[in-house]
Amino acid sequence: MLIFLYGQDNFRSRRKLNEIIEKYQKSQKSGFNLRRFDLAETDFQDVFSEFQQSSIFQEKKLLVLENVFSSPNLKEKLLENEKALLESKDAIVFYENDKLGKIAEKNAFFKFLHKEAKSQEFNLLIGQQLRSWARKELTKRKCEIEENALEKLIEFIGNDLWRFSNEIQKLSSFKSRIDMDAVLLLVKPKIETDIFKTIDCIAAKKTKTALKLIRQHLEDGENPLYLFSMMTFQFRNLLLVKSLEKEGTHHGNPYVMAGKLGMHPFVFSKTMRQVNFFTLEELKKIYRKIFQADLDIKTGKVQPDAALDLFIVTI
Repeated sequence: MLIFLYGQDNFRSRRKLNEIIEKYQKSQKSGFNLRRFDLAETDFQDVFSEFQQSSIFQEKKLLVLENVFSSPNLKEKLLENEKALLESKDAIVFYENDKLGKIAEKNAFFKFLHKEAKSQEFNLLIGQQLRSWARKELTKRKCEIEENALEKLIEFIGNDLWRFSNEIQKLSSFKSRIDMDAVLLLVKPKIETDIFKTIDCIAAKKTKTALKLIRQHLEDGENPLYLFSMMTFQFRNLLLVKSLEKEGTHHGNPYVMAGKLGMHPFVFSKTMRQVNFFTLEELKKIYRKIFQADLDIKTGKVQPDAALDLFIVTI
């Protein structure tokens, strides 16, 4: 039996891999025939030799092969032995920890696995899928979360499920019903340092540098919708702080301002540093552009990555 696990969300794919291993260990008590190889670290010949060997026990073997796509030699050898792979009585799991990309997906071995193996792709969760996943994780810990607190948690963390899982564990240990106050108290927002740098560049009219920073995020596999949401989040914060400054009701007290806005101290300190680079009218104009870009993305008029570029260029 061939199993192929891949995709950018390596939290859920790793969890699935561990479930397969645990199930095997329960059914095959000796554990002698579980073999794990990481092709980023192991010579392909060692793996191929293991594939060719028969078990001296009656038990089926479980071979876990990680990062096979980093070993061209092994891919070729396995394709040459396609018939033996398909007829094997052992379970062979091909696990890819990182995003494969379009080039790998055109590879002959990828096509073979996609066709012949039990394939499961783990894409990054967004929107309702992410909310549902978070609620299920909280339910496992006998914990509930208020709707606005969940939205704030997603806003702070994004779809990094490794961190999300850790924050859920921390919050559920704190109280059984999580509210906004708990999230603001315990969770530090995940606003990439480069997002603050990008906004600094926008303020200084360094458009090329701002575009370069965004491009780097995209090349590193960041979701353009997530990046756009972070830009929106921070410009919204700037507009809120600037508006409150103009009201003059806080008497210059940063703690009063942060509390009134429900803003995390980390974000507030960064926002206070940036807010003087913009006038209130400039921020209102930028926020209108954000609204239009968001509308264009949702109606399919423009792709998210193009909307990001256009937004930065036209500010």
